[in-house]
Order: sequence, then structure tokens, then C-alpha cells
Amino acid sequence: MTVFEGQFVGAQSLRVAIVVARFNDLVTAKLLSGCLDCLSRHGIDTSAASTQLDTAWVPGSFEIPLVAQKLAASGRYQVVITLGAVIRGDTPHFDVVVAEVSKGVASVSRDTGVPVIFGVLTTDTMQQALERAGIKSNLGWSYGLQAIEMGSLMAALPG
Repeated sequence: MTVFEGQFVGAQSLRVAIVVARFNDLVTAKLLSGCLDCLSRHGIDTSAASTQLDTAWVPGSFEIPLVAQKLAASGRYQVVITLGAVIRGDTPHFDVVVAEVSKGVASVSRDTGVPVIFGVLTTDTMQQALERAGIKSNLGWSYGLQAIEMGSLMAALPG
């Protein structure tokens, strides 16, 4: 029996793209900061001159799948991380955006074979979003770690 698992070492060769939504940037900027910290601590160059990492900013979470698709299909990246925050309001808009971004991100991953990390917070309140973006813990770190693990796992799988 063969067991395949991702590793958290050797990330220095991993090429990563991050797609970040500007809407709710108070939250998404914190997620990005946590994500970059994780990637950097695992050996990925996150400097402005990096050839390992590219970041694309989009207007909102709804636009994330399109840009993630373009980046994943480019063949340049082993993994794409998506960061956004959709906070429930008084209208059904929340449900529409959450449904489309989650289906869209999953579709990108399946269609391209490139792991796409779903780092879009879906919360009832701004307080909940802020707690997940750094007040209690920064899920951006977790999304970076997931990216490293999935990039490594995909490289280890046959075919």
C-alpha cells in the first residue's frame, strides 16, 4: 500500500498565486498578511521581487473564480490561494455571492488540476470575520499551510 501525503518542507520551489478581494479589505488584508507570513516562514520568497509568488487583487469575492481560473490555467503556478470575506447583510446578496464563489473556486480546481485553496470567509458579522482574520487567530496562516501541503501532495502523486 502506498500512502500519499503532503509535506511542509521544501516549499522553496513552489510557485504560488494569491487572489485577494478588495471588498472588506479590512479583513482580507489581514488574511493576506497571515498567509504571507506562513509562506515566508516555510521558505517561499514573499518579497516584492519574488519570482515564486504573485498576488492579484479583484474587486470582490464574486470575481475571485475568474481570476483564479486564469492564473491556474497559465501553467505558471502549482497552487492558487483565494482570500475574501463575505459578511451577511439584510438581503439575499450574501447567499448568491457565497454560492457562486464557492462553486467557482471548486470548479477551477477540478477543471485545471491545480489546487485552489478556499480562503473566503463567510460570516454573519464583521466581528466574526475580524476574529478569523487575526483578533483570535489568523486563518490566512492556515490557508498558506494548506497551499504548501497541497502543492507538495500534488507533486508526489503519480501521473
